[in-house]
Amino acid sequence: MKTFKGGIHLDSHKEQTAGKPIRVAREPKTVVIHLSQGGSPCQPLVKAGDSVRIGQKIGDSDKLISSPVHSSVSGKVTAIDNAPHPNGFDSPAVYIESDGSNESAGPIQNISVREAGIVGMGGGSFPTHVKLSPPKEKKIDTVILNGAECEPYITCDHALMLEEPISIMNGLTYIMKSVGANRGLIGIEDNKRDAAAKLTPYLSMGIHITLLQTKYPEGGEKQLIYALLKREVPAGGLPMDVGCIVSNVGTAHAIAVSQRTGMPLTERVITVTGAVKNPSNLRVKVGTRIGDLINDCGGFSGTPKKIILGGPMMGITQSALDTPVAKCTTCVLVLDEKNVSLYEEQSCIRCCRCVDACPVQLAPNFLADYAQNEMYQKAIDIGAMDCIECGICSYICPTRRELVHWIKLAKAKKAKK
Repeated sequence: MKTFKGGIHLDSHKEQTAGKPIRVAREPKTVVIHLSQGGSPCQPLVKAGDSVRIGQKIGDSDKLISSPVHSSVSGKVTAIDNAPHPNGFDSPAVYIESDGSNESAGPIQNISVREAGIVGMGGGSFPTHVKLSPPKEKKIDTVILNGAECEPYITCDHALMLEEPISIMNGLTYIMKSVGANRGLIGIEDNKRDAAAKLTPYLSMGIHITLLQTKYPEGGEKQLIYALLKREVPAGGLPMDVGCIVSNVGTAHAIAVSQRTGMPLTERVITVTGAVKNPSNLRVKVGTRIGDLINDCGGFSGTPKKIILGGPMMGITQSALDTPVAKCTTCVLVLDEKNVSLYEEQSCIRCCRCVDACPVQLAPNFLADYAQNEMYQKAIDIGAMDCIECGICSYICPTRRELVHWIKLAKAKKAKK
């Protein structure tokens, strides 16, 4: 099986939802749609008291790296106010009370990827229209679709590949035509051979499926490119620097749906799993609160200790059940007392396990040392900005150092300058 340098093998914990069909989540009574869901924040285009319909644009920005947001329900805007964001901070959002009629604003003729509000659906949320518009000097020969879904617990992409193979292929073809690529590769971990089998009948000229070793983080952009093409993205570089565009299978599906229907992105498939009574893959309206989704899955089983949006390695712990899901939300993970442990951080013993496992070939122990001692520029100089924050170093460290936390701090300090 093709793979990359470094990484680790994790227990998948996917058995709760693997193979479960996608079902439509219950209609939310209220949605909370953040104005920041990819790049620069949007400015609201509606005000309290306005009536809106499904697909109506409710926020936009004139910045290049931005993506408009649309209403996922029909109803009335009740407020524009701060709300807890999946990134852990409060930010402005549009509160909409659903009237239950699901009245649509109607299709948009020749809808573009930007007007559809499509962003990276694998968790990154980078505006897709920017990715599909590389500079002329960057010649793209290969588009890679990420079907690895390497994080534990999450199965929404797997479910999409099983149930929507035609849409995924159509989306890949659209991306290839947009960037002028003559080759498309779909990378799928070898524990999802059924998904590869579902996609295979719809392969067309220039498109191939490659099975990857089941290893974390096989779905990282740079890791996928190396595994499939043996090309190394330079430090500080982007996939387009080596002739590639990498997109998630969920993003390809969203593009195909928007092109077929003329409707913007207002819903997505997510996994709700862990300590809930009925773990499920749900088709969810953007802006649905995570508490509503947990109730839709029968409520908690046991005593919840931690709720994470995303996976256990790269996801963000939430402090409120009224946090809404965003376009890039892949999973609502509930962990009980059996799966949450608290450890006291100890001193580094220089075992270098973090160095051996790092998929970017960094030295996380030294990066954290510099950050802890407020030598942020030193951390930047030895590669902190190349860290993909996969969490392997913290996971594998025998002294339980919070390495990713310190590296993220160094990056944040750099961003403020």
